[in-house]
Amino acid sequence: MPTIHVDLADRSYDILVEDGLLSKVGDLISEVGLSGKCAIITDSNVAPHYADSILKQIPNASLHTVKAGEASKSMHQVAELCGELNRAGHDRGSYIIALGGGVVGDLAGFVAAIFFRGIPFVQIPTTIVSQVDSSAGGKTGVNASEGKNLIGSFHQPRLVIVDPLTLDTLPGREYREGYAEVIKHAAIRDATMIDDLAALNPLDQHPTASLLARNLAIKARIVEEDEKETAGVRALLNFGHTIGHGIEASLPYGAMLHGEAISLGIRAALFLSEKINGLTTDASDRILDLLENFQLPLVLPDDISTESIMTKLSRDKKFTGGQINFVLLTALGSAEVSNKVSLSDIEEAVAHLRMERG
Repeated sequence: MPTIHVDLADRSYDILVEDGLLSKVGDLISEVGLSGKCAIITDSNVAPHYADSILKQIPNASLHTVKAGEASKSMHQVAELCGELNRAGHDRGSYIIALGGGVVGDLAGFVAAIFFRGIPFVQIPTTIVSQVDSSAGGKTGVNASEGKNLIGSFHQPRLVIVDPLTLDTLPGREYREGYAEVIKHAAIRDATMIDDLAALNPLDQHPTASLLARNLAIKARIVEEDEKETAGVRALLNFGHTIGHGIEASLPYGAMLHGEAISLGIRAALFLSEKINGLTTDASDRILDLLENFQLPLVLPDDISTESIMTKLSRDKKFTGGQINFVLLTALGSAEVSNKVSLSDIEEAVAHLRMERG
């Protein structure tokens, strides 16, 4: 079984990746020493497929289902869940299972971070985005009206259980959007993955455990270097996310999937990498070809104004003290956090997104 160890001293944990792991959840959780009352937090899309299987393995569990979609990442939903957990008899000896995609993982992780001032939680991700990225690293949180993920906490999971077979039940669009994060990893840390991704059939929803583990290992090593994004290393994972989050936040939550917005953000970041860092057009094209192959958008919809994007991204967490910290590529597989990007550069990149790819 591919196993990625995340070495964070007393907050260390393993990420397990293997087909069929969902049938072993009870044993795997017992092996890491969690034995208290369990709260399973999931959403209305995932619960019908997988909640019963886990409930059968963990008899002292309660099930808490939120409405599927980005709108559930809210402080209102956090308060609702904390109330449900209290009424179900949970206390500081309980633990939480986050069963679902990135929204559920972020939401349930944040509840775990604050309920009784912090209880353990286990991630069981069921989408590509969460299986290659968001389930690892300990970032939890919810959205504010001003932007994504502005309220949250670092709270590392006790264990991450990745079963690639859960991807079978995803709608095709939701499956493919997750590859924006995979392509991001290739762009910033592993150029050799580009050819491997180019060989994949985007309609085949059966990625190998080794591909998922390869991505999670990239995430794990970066998190080990810079757990709380204070040294500048973890910020590399934001490649494509500055403008991408601005685009995503300019629409009603859920109108554009996260990976679709990040695809646009990656195209903008490639444009700026060419302009400021001299990245070659051929290098950019290799990344854009991958995004295109996975049917991810590369042209900004007309109804999203530049003004709205600029307003949203100016409130982004990556703008510290008014300083713009923007992730650019220096070459395929190599990235840096640059302070050379101006607001006018970003506006130019957004304008570039309005043009069809040449």
